[in-house]
Amino acid sequence: MLETLGTLIYAPWIYVLIVVSVLLDVFLPLLPSGFLVITAATAAAGTTAADLTGLASPPHPSAHLPELFFLLLCAATASVLGDLTAFLLARRGGLRFAGFISRSRRLRRAQHRLGGVLAAGGGPLMVLARFAPAGRSVMSVVAGVTNRRTRDFVPWSALAAIVWAGYSVGLGYFGGRLLGVNWGTTALSIAALLTVGSVAAYLLRRHPSAQPG
Repeated sequence: MLETLGTLIYAPWIYVLIVVSVLLDVFLPLLPSGFLVITAATAAAGTTAADLTGLASPPHPSAHLPELFFLLLCAATASVLGDLTAFLLARRGGLRFAGFISRSRRLRRAQHRLGGVLAAGGGPLMVLARFAPAGRSVMSVVAGVTNRRTRDFVPWSALAAIVWAGYSVGLGYFGGRLLGVNWGTTALSIAALLTVGSVAAYLLRRHPSAQPG
């Protein structure tokens, strides 16, 4: 079934779905944007354009490069645009965004854990926060509310997006190449992404600026 899904990597709408999911994930952290990217990359590992014509052959690694690059580009670009949108909205309407966060239990927990760290920390913490649960949302809102300059925010947001997208695409693709294209491989890749997210959240909580006193 996942091999059949791989043919969708050549359909334009799958990229639209990923872009929309990643773009809105900053406002709705429950959206499975990372899962979609990993699933698409895993499916691509066992599919080539020849499959669409019925001339299936063992996929050569280089055969997937255009689709994987475009997948990474779509995910990273949507991530930056979503971050920038949340950042600008938070900078122009901090109180309204404070209300938005207070209505989301997950965002409240993330802000409590990460808000002070990101407000006090530098750009590298933004990259780490991109992997933490709801860290991207808190990162963008905190940067906006604390009036960070756009030219300081965007480069780090772009780097975080590229690292996250590259890791997610690579995780799905190489998992599919090494372990086979199946739902079990996808589940393992998603578990690896969640594990990295938990480690990132732990490291942020252990940052000196998060310690009392």
